[in-house]
Parts: sequence; C-alpha cells; structure tokens
Amino acid sequence: MTKSNYLDYYKNKKILVTGGAGAIGSRLVRRLLNLEASVVVIDNLTSGYTWNLPQTDNILFIKGDITNEIDLKRVFKERPTVIFHLAAFFANKNSIDYPEKDLHTNGLGTLKLLEYSSFYGELDRFVYSSSSSMYPADASLPYKEEMSTMHLGTPYQITKMLGELYGNYFYKQENLPITHARFFNSYGPGEVPGEYRNVIPNFIYWAMNKKTLPITGTGEETRDFTYIMDIVDGLLRLGYYNEAIGEAFNLGAGREIKIKKIAELINKLTENKAGIDYLPRRSWDTKLKRLASIDKSKKLIGYNPEYKLEEGIKYTVKWFEENWRKINKNSEF
Repeated sequence: MTKSNYLDYYKNKKILVTGGAGAIGSRLVRRLLNLEASVVVIDNLTSGYTWNLPQTDNILFIKGDITNEIDLKRVFKERPTVIFHLAAFFANKNSIDYPEKDLHTNGLGTLKLLEYSSFYGELDRFVYSSSSSMYPADASLPYKEEMSTMHLGTPYQITKMLGELYGNYFYKQENLPITHARFFNSYGPGEVPGEYRNVIPNFIYWAMNKKTLPITGTGEETRDFTYIMDIVDGLLRLGYYNEAIGEAFNLGAGREIKIKKIAELINKLTENKAGIDYLPRRSWDTKLKRLASIDKSKKLIGYNPEYKLEEGIKYTVKWFEENWRKINKNSEF
C-alpha cells in the first residue's frame, strides 16, 4: 500500500482520540484534521490542555473520563471508525506515588473502553498506546517486540502491560481489530513541563529560566528519543494497515542518545550558562540504556522515522518560545 493510501484513508472518517488534549494526542488531532477527518476528543484535562487543540468545526471536545459510563456513552454516540486510545495516568514516578489512581485509569479505564468498543462492534481499528518501559531491564539491545518480563518496576509498567493483555483478550475472544503501539521516549511540541513529565520539556523549561539541568545518574544513560510527529505517523499507519491487527509495534527512532548530550544541546540552543548538576539515580530507574528495534514496524507498516534529534529539539524549543506565557502559567513545578 502506498503512502498516500494510508493518509487518504482518514478523509471524512470519524475518529475518536482519548487523551487528545495531551502532547501526543493534540499533535495527532491536528494531523487528522489536516487530513480532513472529523475528530472527537475525550480528555479529563488532568494532564492535557484545551489550548493545545485547534478550534475548528471538525473537532468535538468532550471534557470527560474513560472510566465514566455516561462519558463513554456520549463519545460512542458519535459512531467513530477508528479509536486512538492515548488517555493514561502518565509516568512511572506518578504511578509509584499514586498506584491506585494508575490502576483506575490505565486498568479499569482501558477495560471499559475495550468493552464499549466490543459492544459497539463497528470499529475498523483500535490503536492502544502502550509503553517501551515494560521491557526487561536486563534485556539485550535493541528491544524487540517479543521480549517480555513479569518482573516490572513500577505500577505504570504493570498497567501498560495489563492494557495489552486485555487488548489481546478482546482481539482473540471478541474479534476486536486492535493493535498496540509501544512508545519510546517521545518528545516535541505540546508537553507542558512538570514533576511527572519527561526529561526534555523539563530541561527546556529549566534552561529557559537559566537554571542548572539536573541529571539523575552519570549522564551516560541512553534513551531512544523519538520526535512526536514520527510517533504520530506511526499511529496513523497502525490505524490503517491490516498487518497491524493483533500485533505490537515499537515506535521509536532506532537510535541511542545519551542524557548528557540532550542537556548539552538544550543548554546550547537556549544559551543557558548554568550547566548540569548530577544527582543520585532514582531507585526505580533500572534501565541504563534503551533502544528500539523498529525492524518490524518498518517491514509491516512502512514506519520510517524522519526527524533528526537536533531538528526535533529546535522545533520543541521554538514551541516553548511561542507559548511561553501559557507554559509558564501551567507548569507543574
């Protein structure tokens, strides 16, 4: 199937995006609107912001929760063709501090959404946002989709795996056309900094405030940082290609980047002279290195990340500069 086919598919389709006011969700919504889709967003705004979303006639925003029966009935009344399930109680540290909230949203919320999707029975695709954090800490690199472990380090990792297990059940028993997207350290416009947020928006926020950038560890730790629009492209492919049904796919950049390099690059781009401060590694953070194998994603859905690291960081810094007043007001620090 050609590139134009998977993009053309979304024209005039009704698409549901849960968590659509978040970083990845809002960029996905914007892309879908550009493809002339009609988009329904449900978000409880605990970690998303309506100002992240465009104001157009083709978007219906519902402030609601995926654990709430009334809210679910409301969104399914719109009769979506594809569901992108991005709503989550986000972040490993957040789940350690509030494990019951994590289970309520990521466990019960996902289960309820799957149940409604199964009862509804008219979906072409259900795309579940999973996480690369569920891979074993001692696994050899790069991480391949078939790797798994029952020894997980945070409630977030547990509930993300739980979502996949429930998804597999509904695929096998209810014929729900589901696919799992395992994100690797996404970054880009749309993410407001805060205690439970990712390292790149926090680094940019501190650097723009001319503060020292804290690294928990030696800085030699690596992650597979993936620009948000590459993630969005992967999601659109998963929503279209039949080869994706019943499978899990890594959505990463396929490269290792040292945390120290990220801090140095951000300090350079923001002209921050405060430098870097090295702190003790967090007890739950046992993965010193992380790297995605994207061979399966390339082969089956044509996924091919395009954005270079410095290019993506520049776009993100520019978004911070353009939205600084809103970001500063809503920052969770």
